[in-house]
Amino acid sequence: MAEKEKSNKGSMTVAEAGRKGGETVRDERGREFYEEIGKKGGETVKAERGREFYEEIGKKGGETVKAERGASFYEEIGKKGGEAVKAERGAPFYEEIGKKGGQKVRELIEEGKRAARVPAPKGETEGGHD
Repeated sequence: MAEKEKSNKGSMTVAEAGRKGGETVRDERGREFYEEIGKKGGETVKAERGREFYEEIGKKGGETVKAERGASFYEEIGKKGGEAVKAERGAPFYEEIGKKGGQKVRELIEEGKRAARVPAPKGETEGGHD
């Protein structure tokens, strides 16, 4: 309702005035200004509500997009993103990150094997002391 109301000084709606003001600020201060204040706002919300808040709203948003566009939408944008990265960084980039991922998996497997070989001290269980 407020958006449709006209101001006394002209025929501009509240939405038009807000858009014009935002464009003026962008032109005067640059896009980086909005990036900076957005980052600060995000950090404040994270401090107040925790990381879980972003996880929750991200999941809800993803479910909404999936319901509206279908799971194939994610396949399509993932493929486009992969092609863009390949064009920008080249195929060797994927080889490099694949090797790093394989090394990490190997390390985790070895760590798990070592932990399985070492018996827990007497009187201790997985949950701590008896």
